[in-house]
Amino acid sequence: MARRALKLASFATVAATTTGLYLYGNKPLDPNDFGFVRVGRAVATTAVITYDYLTSLRSIPRGTEEYDYVKSQVHVRSAERLRDLCCANRGTFIKVGQHLGALDYLLPEEYTRTLKVLHSQAPQSSMQEIEQVIREDLGKEIKELFISFEDTPLGAASLAQVHKAVLQDGRTVAVKVQHPKVQAQSTKDILLMEVLLLAVKQIFPDFEFLWLVEEAKKNLPLELDFLNEGKNAEKVAEMLKRFNFLKVPKIYWELSTRRVLFMEFMEGGQVNDKAYMERNGINVNELSRNLGKLYSEMIFVNGFVHCDPHPGNVLVRKCPTTCKTHIILLDHGLYQTLTDSFRLDYCRLWQALIKADMKRVQKYSRRLGAGDLYPLFACMLTARSWESVNRGIDQVPVSAKEDMEIRTNAAAYLPQINKLLNNVPRQMLLLLKTNDLLRGIESALQIRASASSFLNMSRCCIRADSAYQRSKTDSLYRKAQISLSEALGLWQINLYELFLRLKGSHLGNWVIAFLSWMHRCS
Repeated sequence: MARRALKLASFATVAATTTGLYLYGNKPLDPNDFGFVRVGRAVATTAVITYDYLTSLRSIPRGTEEYDYVKSQVHVRSAERLRDLCCANRGTFIKVGQHLGALDYLLPEEYTRTLKVLHSQAPQSSMQEIEQVIREDLGKEIKELFISFEDTPLGAASLAQVHKAVLQDGRTVAVKVQHPKVQAQSTKDILLMEVLLLAVKQIFPDFEFLWLVEEAKKNLPLELDFLNEGKNAEKVAEMLKRFNFLKVPKIYWELSTRRVLFMEFMEGGQVNDKAYMERNGINVNELSRNLGKLYSEMIFVNGFVHCDPHPGNVLVRKCPTTCKTHIILLDHGLYQTLTDSFRLDYCRLWQALIKADMKRVQKYSRRLGAGDLYPLFACMLTARSWESVNRGIDQVPVSAKEDMEIRTNAAAYLPQINKLLNNVPRQMLLLLKTNDLLRGIESALQIRASASSFLNMSRCCIRADSAYQRSKTDSLYRKAQISLSEALGLWQINLYELFLRLKGSHLGNWVIAFLSWMHRCS
């Protein structure tokens, strides 16, 4: 088996290198950026990881403590090799590595824990490279455009980095500059990953990660166009203007290009920085509720979803004048536009999950492509056990035992999870990623979704369903019926929320005690 792995790895090396040389011959590239160095690094890492799994576990009986221990050690070594490859090849590799680091429902903890560092440890471009991109796109030197330009970036990501600067007219701006070689490398990197994943699948037939490459093919061109990102920022700011706690940086179009984006400078703490919240007196539960409101509105009502809410893209600050907490949403390169049919099926599925209506859970899960794997699909969406889903996810608080059970089952059901991910609509993949990133924020703040969060989600589902029904009828009477039903549903939610607040208050406890005493006396 090991000999077969090396043979396939050699084949992959030849195939990938040939591909690289072909592309290199058609469009001049620096060989160190793709060619032998870049391809060889990726192929060698893939071969070593594959060989490690095949040889380390070959002679150990499955199901034993020794097997589990050795497998965990192989996971750690492989995750570290993968992380090092991403950091060395940069660009698209970092982007895909970050995505893998967010797949808590799919990958072993050793991988997600190791790859999560890629969000904060993305390599930086040198100042000379930044000056080159600005010169090529704007036709001017930095000193001509700015009074000051900070050499140290505010943050570096897989595709770009952001610098604080002051324009000649005195405006303080955040300047997002694309890494200079990402555009040229991205298409070739994705092709290389596809070749390697196909080679690995020959050895491990249950290995189904080609969906990740397909997503990258579709999304990377959009993320690499900063003018598209600016349009998304303006669209979401207008769409969510009813939430006065949301701040989206203004775009300065007169200076922006496809590779350089000028934005209003805003600062705050990262949304997962619990120490920052405590220092600034920010209520983490209120913050979590407001973040839930934003995403429920985007997903269920508007069908236009910011799909990269990792902590570096969501900042929090306390307004010094009003003392209100603001959420600053950054990096608008990746949005998912949901079709009406998908959005409404997803909306009705969540309503069924909240109500623990298993018949409707099965119905809408199947409509979304889950088939007979609908129980697994429900668990992935909610990050809860099947038992909790049946009892009602808003009724049963999550426990450490349940968290451990979910992780254990994720490893055990890996083939079924991969099959499910290949069957669901592509729109679902980004929503799953978004769900995981939001749960990661909750985990860092040491909170979990509360009943209040599910009530806000229910409100959005009712509004979305009612708006769709009204759009499908010309009858004023029918529209009035739908609106009345909507108002009644929202009133019931408000009443239930009031009940929960009273129940948790001192007054509520006193009333419950008094009623219990009256009942005993009678």
